[in-house]
Amino acid sequence: MSAHNATKTELISQLFWQMEIGADESLFATPCFKEKKIGLKEYFSLLENTNKSDLTTKNVEEDSLLSKESYQRFDSGKPKIDNSGPDVNEKKELEAINSLKELRLALESFEGISLKNTATNLVFSDGNPNAKIMIVGEAPGKEEDRIGVPFVGQAGQLLDRMLKSIGLSRDQTYITNIIPWRPPGNRTPSQEEVSLLKPFILKHIQLKKPEIILALGGVSAKTILDVQTGILKLRGKIHNKNFGLEKPIVVLPTLHPAYLLRAPAQKKFAFADLVLLKRFILENETLNK
Repeated sequence: MSAHNATKTELISQLFWQMEIGADESLFATPCFKEKKIGLKEYFSLLENTNKSDLTTKNVEEDSLLSKESYQRFDSGKPKIDNSGPDVNEKKELEAINSLKELRLALESFEGISLKNTATNLVFSDGNPNAKIMIVGEAPGKEEDRIGVPFVGQAGQLLDRMLKSIGLSRDQTYITNIIPWRPPGNRTPSQEEVSLLKPFILKHIQLKKPEIILALGGVSAKTILDVQTGILKLRGKIHNKNFGLEKPIVVLPTLHPAYLLRAPAQKKFAFADLVLLKRFILENETLNK
């Protein structure tokens, strides 16, 4: 059925559906419908009752159409990160940020990524800003997006139990994500999205200066360690990574709690990683204070 015969409500419902699956690119000059049309009321009813996708991360690749010319500058009153210029200029602008508060303001002002337009809240961090243990996940889910706090859904509840198994609580750690906005439909962040936001997480690490980073999942581990190796090969080992600070930071990759919800048999490997984390804590006096 052609778009000319569709009502405004039907067109809007199709647009919402496309946003949910992460579609941001047209393939044909003439729009067309191949799916059943629904009204907005029915669409939101179905959307509200669809919870299964919020427990997992879908492996859906997306090629974004964002171009460097489309990036917008921050307001003059806030720290600026201009992605339209070369990498060296971006680094200089990031260097001007001196606190976590300024970094959050910079992210709130950042207009260079479409994820911000479909998300409800910026999900910046949780836990203790003074903690020496930094936990870095992948991206927010539905509950995180609604509340604006990382790891509060089922994966977050599992993470809390994982930490408790080695005598830690959320208040003894500092938690954030590689991507601060929820990807539509909980899909896996695209490589372009990760590349755009990588400077922010690296600056986050530099400002936080943790003793050890627990990297949850492949996206987090590969981004932080700047490698392409899969998480199953990276996990279970201590990695030392230079972030431009006085000394390298220890990075311990492990399996993401959302993955463990889908594959409970893999929890034994995650627990082995947690034991390794606990051993590192016991061997370092600064983490025992």
